[in-house]
Amino acid sequence: MTILVIAEHDQQSLKAATLNTLTAAQQIGGDIHVLVAGTACSGAAQQAAQLQGVTSVKVADAAHYQNQTAENLSALIIAHAAGYSPGYSHILAPATTFGKNLLPRVAALLDVAQISEITGVVSADTFVRPIYAGNALATVQSADKIKVITVRSTAFDAANSGNSAPVEAIATAADTAQSTLTHRELTKSERPELGAAKIIVSGGRGLGSGENYHTLLEPLADKLGAALGASRAAVDAGFVPNDYQVGQTGKIVAPQLYIAVGISGAIQHLAGMKESKVIVAINKDPDAPIFQVADYGLVGDLFEVVPQLVSAVG
Repeated sequence: MTILVIAEHDQQSLKAATLNTLTAAQQIGGDIHVLVAGTACSGAAQQAAQLQGVTSVKVADAAHYQNQTAENLSALIIAHAAGYSPGYSHILAPATTFGKNLLPRVAALLDVAQISEITGVVSADTFVRPIYAGNALATVQSADKIKVITVRSTAFDAANSGNSAPVEAIATAADTAQSTLTHRELTKSERPELGAAKIIVSGGRGLGSGENYHTLLEPLADKLGAALGASRAAVDAGFVPNDYQVGQTGKIVAPQLYIAVGISGAIQHLAGMKESKVIVAINKDPDAPIFQVADYGLVGDLFEVVPQLVSAVG
């Protein structure tokens, strides 16, 4: 049994979610191959080779993998899987925007049913995944010859280093020319990346405006070394860009500390953060649903409480 993990990377280093996906692969069992496709991506390949559990790193280096479009990557994955003997039993990728864009196409081309966002491994063909916005867990069993799986990174620890797996260049597939990336706008911030942050300060509609969001929450995030997040309501209201959104339709996070300020706790938001280790909620409504999942709740006016909290933090 051999598992192929599709690495998400920025050419030089692996994204954190890939390390969590490797842990899921280890729990399935068997040899683990990591596919690193990109342009001048040797740095990411070397990092993958150092991760425990990896038995081989496959590198596809070509100009048309620079932007890692789903069309070109899926063609590469299908061609590589078809040429590998005795064949891959599982193909895994993180359940990030990258994985959600790529693996459904791979599953369709292989004519198998994708298993999405697994949070647990029961056996090599049986997995646990959340349904109904995380309010229930389904145990699903697949009879497909190749299991195509996305992994919810917050459910698995990151793989550790301490390995020296061989790195092998593989044949690249032809450029499909089906799509072209014309522009990518990235948000630049000195704060930690939202999906990998250990502390997150999130704001909701209760903040009233984008100006209040930045004025109240940025000083607290700066003192805590935290990432900034937001509810869907705050994003829809235009307080912050949509890459701040935490929830079922945003980013799924599980930091050590999650501070929810002015967030009522809609089901779709709770689905994205309720696995956080410690949840602190600040809301003037004592009946807000957020308090049902919070470890610590403070009922009060956030415009008074948050500045006090900032002052109290050393």
